[in-house]
Amino acid sequence: MEDKCSFEPIPVIAVVGPTASGKTRLAVDLAERFGGEVISADSMQIYRYMDIGTAKATAEERRGIPHHMLDFLDPGQPFSVADYVELAGRCAADIVRRGKVPVVAGGTGLYVDSLLRGTVFQPIQTDPSLRLSLQREAEEKGGEALLEQLAQVDPELAAKLHPNNTGRIIRALEVFRLTGVPMSVQQREAVSHPSPYRPCWIGLDFSDRQVLYQRINRRVEQMLRDGLEEEARSLTQRGFGGTAAQAIGYKEFFPCWEGKRTLAEAEEEIKLQSRRYAKRQLTWFRRNKEIQWLYPDVQSYPELLETAAGLVRDQLKLTPL
Repeated sequence: MEDKCSFEPIPVIAVVGPTASGKTRLAVDLAERFGGEVISADSMQIYRYMDIGTAKATAEERRGIPHHMLDFLDPGQPFSVADYVELAGRCAADIVRRGKVPVVAGGTGLYVDSLLRGTVFQPIQTDPSLRLSLQREAEEKGGEALLEQLAQVDPELAAKLHPNNTGRIIRALEVFRLTGVPMSVQQREAVSHPSPYRPCWIGLDFSDRQVLYQRINRRVEQMLRDGLEEEARSLTQRGFGGTAAQAIGYKEFFPCWEGKRTLAEAEEEIKLQSRRYAKRQLTWFRRNKEIQWLYPDVQSYPELLETAAGLVRDQLKLTPL
């Protein structure tokens, strides 16, 4: 990223907000208008086989606009915010080299902020033999045992992880054993350099929170019609149940398959957890005072799009196609 900092900051359109707020549609429309390509900022859409539950944009929704940072990892493979900043940064540089505009869109606030604020993470070495040993230990003793080990050396991070998230637990143990420093400490000590980006931050929210919640409920109902339960079953059959156990829209089915919950109850739980997630997303993004908020329940979509395009045009000095 150092070579980028020697040039003028890269103009970036950033579209953020809670789940089901309409980020994908707006990002694609702005990419069409300004000659852009979309870089996803979603911590679950990076995984293959998780299309319905993570609300990945369909080919029809993408309308020919290239989308990056999607579908490149098998569930269960470790992936950190440092990895995201590195790979998304490469995507942005390549997009600019081809004369296009990066449009970063997603709801994982840590990913978006770390990328666009120029956070630089110290490289952490890896040890394939140590990782393999930890993976075998996880298979023999289970994720709970490894999580207990992590709690002894990095209680802050351990408190945030589920026993089924063995990928991150293994990585955190590997980091500590190689460096002697907890991963949570290393993440806090990551430094922000002058950002190579000049973002126009656009956020989507709703003046009436119930409107957003209704949109979330309708989306969940559509996901179920599209085959969400079957997708969740397929993940477990492929051996990726650990990752599915972490993701809203998948983990809620596990009690159903054990006879402890009906499908109707699973549907209501998915809706509830999705609404709670949206609230957490908004809490995160509200801390960013640079975000200019637009309200789909106040403006018609054509009006909202024109407002957003005006912000991009004025702030980034980009010319519509």
